[in-house]
Amino acid sequence: MRVVIARCSVDYVGRLTAHLPLATRLLMVKADGSVLIHSDGGSYKPLNWMSPPCAMAEIEPTADEAEEGVAGVWSVQHAKSEDRLHVRIHEILHDSSHDLGVDPGLIKDGVEAQLQALLAENITTLGDGYSLIRREYMTAIGPVDIMCRDADGATVAVELKRRGDIDGVEQLTRYLELLNRDPHLAPVSGVFAAQQIKPQARVLAEDRGIRCVTLDYEALKGMDDADSRLF
Repeated sequence: MRVVIARCSVDYVGRLTAHLPLATRLLMVKADGSVLIHSDGGSYKPLNWMSPPCAMAEIEPTADEAEEGVAGVWSVQHAKSEDRLHVRIHEILHDSSHDLGVDPGLIKDGVEAQLQALLAENITTLGDGYSLIRREYMTAIGPVDIMCRDADGATVAVELKRRGDIDGVEQLTRYLELLNRDPHLAPVSGVFAAQQIKPQARVLAEDRGIRCVTLDYEALKGMDDADSRLF
């Protein structure tokens, strides 16, 4: 991961247009290619970002930009759309790179872990004919909560949350982009499952072809009949 603190302005052009005026910000370039711009307050979420797959180039400023005090420019282009992120850097206060290694993934809390176990045991909750491949399917960027097959035998990746928000959709999107590069798995579709799904997350998921499923935790617990178990 590359971490840069710089005085910069940022423009996003594509499906939407957004501008961040000149200010001191934290810039992050992750190993998966994503670029994120953070401020020192307001939220844990970035002010703006570009999700992978994308490519970043550091280019010289134009004559007009140089006159305005721009010392360098980051040009970030998304690989599958016309979306671009243009970061004009006036001054770099800090620039360092760090190898974080492979992340073991998020440790689920009790309810979320139980949701995963219950859904895996009752995978047909997602639809008739569904069958489980495995829980915690490991990838290079972390474990997919559940991998399964639909009634047609196609691979499905499931991301589970107690409360589904945009970050969860982004996480599943990254998994799907990676999994669909594997010819033994592709095509892989996605299911975003949660007890509650925020409207913005649902809109983003459906825009990306990801199916949303609202889970009833109590109903799933009812399917898990302890009296009928051998152990």
